[in-house]
Amino acid sequence: MRRRIVQALLGASMLAAAGPALAEPITLRALMEDVPETQIIEKLLPEFTKETGIKVEFEKIGYGDMHDKLVAQLVSPESYYNVLEVDFLWAGEFPAAGWLEDLKPYVEKSGFDLKPIIPSMLDLLGATKESLPILPMYNYSMGLIYRTDLLSDPKIKADFKAKTGKDLAPPATLADYVALSKYFKASGGDLVGAAMQGQRGDPNAMEFSNYLFSSGGAYLDAGRKVVLNSPEGLTALKLYADNIQNGAQQGALSATLDDTMRLMCAGKTFSMVTYWWMLPQLDNAEKCPSVAGKLALSVMPGGHGESGGWGWGIPKNTSDESKAAAWKFIEWVQSKKISVARALEGHAPVRSDVYTDEAVLKKYPFYKTALDVVASGKSFPIFAYSAQYEDVLGTQLSLAGGGQAKPEDALKAAADGLTQLMNK
Repeated sequence: MRRRIVQALLGASMLAAAGPALAEPITLRALMEDVPETQIIEKLLPEFTKETGIKVEFEKIGYGDMHDKLVAQLVSPESYYNVLEVDFLWAGEFPAAGWLEDLKPYVEKSGFDLKPIIPSMLDLLGATKESLPILPMYNYSMGLIYRTDLLSDPKIKADFKAKTGKDLAPPATLADYVALSKYFKASGGDLVGAAMQGQRGDPNAMEFSNYLFSSGGAYLDAGRKVVLNSPEGLTALKLYADNIQNGAQQGALSATLDDTMRLMCAGKTFSMVTYWWMLPQLDNAEKCPSVAGKLALSVMPGGHGESGGWGWGIPKNTSDESKAAAWKFIEWVQSKKISVARALEGHAPVRSDVYTDEAVLKKYPFYKTALDVVASGKSFPIFAYSAQYEDVLGTQLSLAGGGQAKPEDALKAAADGLTQLMNK
């Protein structure tokens, strides 16, 4: 999610809670994924500047380029970026490498209240009693977004009943969902059953995780032993490959999150397994007139989806002055006031008090469901090589989805790859 040079003359009173005064102009730069969340925050930055005199600019790039670009700065003598947006997949790697400032002293000195932060988000990003390497920024738990108008259409209901002997309804299980997806694609026209992000790596690894968790499978057991190669895991992969081949859009194996959003926005798919925060973006009459007012969100059929999140970090290899300014920004952007303002624009909060805020629920009643999506979500395995494992898993998912490998063989290879990386 990006940036530019920022000048600010900060007095001692301005940063008393966060650290020493800044005597010279500094630059606050943050590398940000180019997604709606970044755009939401970016629109609010003038308010921060007005309150503090500090300007912040975002350098926005695609997710696939972020990790390597950040690492190159974090291993250099001084990082160009002094505010970091850290994906949960890097929450094992970055602290282990010693690249991040411990934020716990900043929290204690400034009096920032952590109690409203959803505990699972703190856990996801590596918080312990002893340290806080990353402060949660926003979550990207995944659920099902689907077209309610199609499920209530009398002609479609009659046709579905005639062909399946069942009543048309939101799916209760993963198998129900895939069957429904295949039905819509087989019905003809330019409508497909599922917009799928099957591109190898992060897109299909995150997407498949929903199938795994909703099938009752897991990557690791409570003892951190790899248990991916299981009957539940095989069920999940077979259903995933089936939907890619028979329910999804043409070219799904190379599609990204942006591709799926465009397809849903254009009204050309019944559903998408995706990040719940996409619903406010899609349910917008100006941006997506074909589907606005016709969409609903649910927990992943089967009861559990994939849960992830981003957090804020401060690199160690920056000056004390920039660290103080960076913390000033972090505590501002994660305050309840700004979190509510972000939520009113479609933000996916990490604070439980935002999900119950009256103004937020008035504008977005489905935030009540969103809290269920977040609460029921499960995590991709987090360890030093999480990012590398996305590529290992993604390769096997692509092979199975494209019919180039049997699901049994692909699942075993994916499990073996996880074991090897965890033993490095």
